[in-house]
Amino acid sequence: MKNRMSLSFKPSPMLITNTNRPHLFGQEVIAIEYRLKGSTNLKKLRNIMITWVWENIEIGYVQGMCDILAPLLVILDNEALTHACFTKLMKRMIHNFPQMGSNMDENLRTMALLLQIIDGDLYDHMCHDGEVTSLYVTYRWFLLDFKRGLCYSDVFSVWETIWSAGHVASSCFNLFLALSLLYYYRDIILDNNMEYTDIIKFFNEMAEKHQVQKLLYIAREFIETIRDLLKPR
Repeated sequence: MKNRMSLSFKPSPMLITNTNRPHLFGQEVIAIEYRLKGSTNLKKLRNIMITWVWENIEIGYVQGMCDILAPLLVILDNEALTHACFTKLMKRMIHNFPQMGSNMDENLRTMALLLQIIDGDLYDHMCHDGEVTSLYVTYRWFLLDFKRGLCYSDVFSVWETIWSAGHVASSCFNLFLALSLLYYYRDIILDNNMEYTDIIKFFNEMAEKHQVQKLLYIAREFIETIRDLLKPR
């Protein structure tokens, strides 16, 4: 594995053309350069990403993949191990990408149902007339497991919780975390009568400022609430 990962080759444009947007790969690498602390790690990231694309040529590169890969490389600091973990992680996350499946639509439908159960007032505000447009604020959260809205230390904590929750709590912990984010700021959303664009702007401004441990606690409480409701009476 180490030998295979250490191969040095120039990336062919064909590796990135499945998205019809070959510039995105380079742009995303540049955007995360300051997190990787040096050209050596940037080279590792490129090697891993291009190797994965080559192994999954029918999928190609999709915008956002570097965002998922970069934290793994930061924490593991090993090219071969990061490649293995990224490959495993993509088996779960690939169907969130619009080109690859319908997981995102299912996430939004489930979010609407959960919100209706947990907070009827917030549901009525965000999903009036049965529309779920305002819930598209959660799209990027689900696409990248909340990576772009959190600082790196919080990303590691959230990812570890989401991945382990499938074994001890719920395989849908990401949905409950998204629900906790909306609920935590419900008063701000309702008091200011925020519409979709306002909510998007608000969460963009709140990026890397969230009280993540509180949000994780609320998410766990919501899981227990739903479990209690589902218990036979």
